Amino acid sequence: MTNFSRRNFLKAVGIGGAATVAGFGCAPNGRATASRNGHVVVVGGGSGGATAAKYLKRFSPDMDVTLIEPTATYHTCYGSNWVLGGHAQMDDIAQTYDALQSRHGVKVVQDSVTAIDPARRTVRTAGGETISYDRLVMSPGIDFRYDAVPGITEADSGRIPHAWKAGEQTVILRRQLEAMPDGGVFVMVAPGNPFRCPPGPYERASMVAHYFKQAKPRSKIIILDNKENFSKQGLFMAGWEQHYGDMIEWVPSSRGGQVEEIDAANLTAISDGGFNEFKADVLNYVPPQTAGKIAMDTGLAGDGFWCPVNQMTFESTIHPGIYVIGDSSVAGAMPKSGHSANNQAKVAAAAIIRELAGLDPVEPSTANTCYSLITPDHAISVAAVYAYKDGTMAGVEGAGGVSPADAPASVRQMEAVYTKGWYDGITADIWG
Repeated sequence: MTNFSRRNFLKAVGIGGAATVAGFGCAPNGRATASRNGHVVVVGGGSGGATAAKYLKRFSPDMDVTLIEPTATYHTCYGSNWVLGGHAQMDDIAQTYDALQSRHGVKVVQDSVTAIDPARRTVRTAGGETISYDRLVMSPGIDFRYDAVPGITEADSGRIPHAWKAGEQTVILRRQLEAMPDGGVFVMVAPGNPFRCPPGPYERASMVAHYFKQAKPRSKIIILDNKENFSKQGLFMAGWEQHYGDMIEWVPSSRGGQVEEIDAANLTAISDGGFNEFKADVLNYVPPQTAGKIAMDTGLAGDGFWCPVNQMTFESTIHPGIYVIGDSSVAGAMPKSGHSANNQAKVAAAAIIRELAGLDPVEPSTANTCYSLITPDHAISVAAVYAYKDGTMAGVEGAGGVSPADAPASVRQMEAVYTKGWYDGITADIWG
């Protein structure tokens, strides 16, 4: 593994595989050729949207690409748990759009999209601008269903943060953890499936425990979960026992983890018809999730919470000419993750250029990799490969896998090194 080059690493985790989804001819300089350019607008500058904008220009340099994103600095959700655990700072997970503009020729508009007219193919911004498009890529991420549990609203998020969108919420939760007394209780309410980053709640518990072990060793962490199992469960629980003893308690649905009410005034989560009450010093409620608000407002989710797409191209099955990628889309077996969004963006970019060139789409192959830190020197991972089959992105049998359960400490430590390498590699691929 020590001879595993960065180039091969990126290929293995699907970061450097843009050419495998493009499927069209290349000019001598390595750039894809297309017979028609057009104007593509991309909504959302996260992992999916920024990748789509970059690769549209890489595949077809003469295409006009406009990326609309309200923030000048984007903080990645992956890596935000490291900040909560004191292993990283907010600057370490901050990305800008400088390279997309100066190096790749993407026009970046710092604004919010307030309305989309699929019939007229226009986008309206909060600043009053109307922008026409030939094709539209939507990557608006997630929003929250605060109406799913009584007793809490979005207005309570300043006292009871979700921190499931990195940035101000991450800072709020970190400050609450710092202010919590030693011997206090941190209660996290994990969302139900499907949600952004399936291993995320359990890495968060790990990183908070890492901080508590150093600064507040008498403290307790309770995870209330409406599920009976979770991603990489055996590896997480073994790591918790090894490093944190009984500091972390996971409560599944069958033992009272299904939260039915939040008493926001008293920082208490309630389950089992009021028979179980979990009082917190710091309460981290992560609500059930839905496609981003602008996608919902545009009708891209139909009667559901997520946006159905043709999974060969990621074009909406409701509004032609609009492609939905990342967390908001229904993507078969692919999880809602930054790595998935990155791969889906390349598929959509290639599909758009092929369509504008009068070419048929190709059946894509994608990948997802997720690393999770249990301590700064102990990481675990899961990886999978997906292929388009019978109308859906399905897992490829025998490809990918999870960290071995009986791995020695040296392997866990190397996976922690790979975690940082993965982060540096994918963020360079997206925003670099």
